[in-house]
Amino acid sequence: MTPEAPYTGMQLDERAVRVLAHPLRSRILGRLRVDGPLTATELAGILTTNTGATSYHLRALESVGLVADTGEGAGRRRLWRASTDFHSWNNSDFEGNEDARTALGWLQRDYVRQFAARAEQWLDASEGWPAEWVDQLGLADTFVEATPEQAAALKADLDALFERYRMIGRGDPRARRIHLHTFASPVDLAAPGAD
Repeated sequence: MTPEAPYTGMQLDERAVRVLAHPLRSRILGRLRVDGPLTATELAGILTTNTGATSYHLRALESVGLVADTGEGAGRRRLWRASTDFHSWNNSDFEGNEDARTALGWLQRDYVRQFAARAEQWLDASEGWPAEWVDQLGLADTFVEATPEQAAALKADLDALFERYRMIGRGDPRARRIHLHTFASPVDLAAPGAD
């Protein structure tokens, strides 16, 4: 993302979910969003795989619009970037589609695993960071009591808050990119009406 470019996202459809629900493809897209643009060879080095596999999976991601060739590479050395800054989906869009729901289930669990790994990496690294950072980052949780409509409003408010802060530190040499995660789940996991 550049100062001139807006923060962009895409809504995943069935085909995109099925393409992205692959261990290497999920990691490739994540690396391009954090470190990109990168070549297939650079990605292979970061992800400890081979260039052929990385190139194959980049083309699969490109076929559903998740990555794009920047056009800035030389010869066969293509430079790849994530097409958008984020993606999203509505679980209900895939009701009745067992293949898509299975792929989406895998993808969501993969994101939870990636979150857990990043959280542990931060816990390992945090002792070397200044207190002004350590005191502001890390884990927190809270509870709210809300209807589905109120939960939707809460999500919209959080999205607006994140948007307000998205580029607030740009240009300040003290600023660092901060990876934020949200995860909401009911305390009582029994589905409403399941009594």
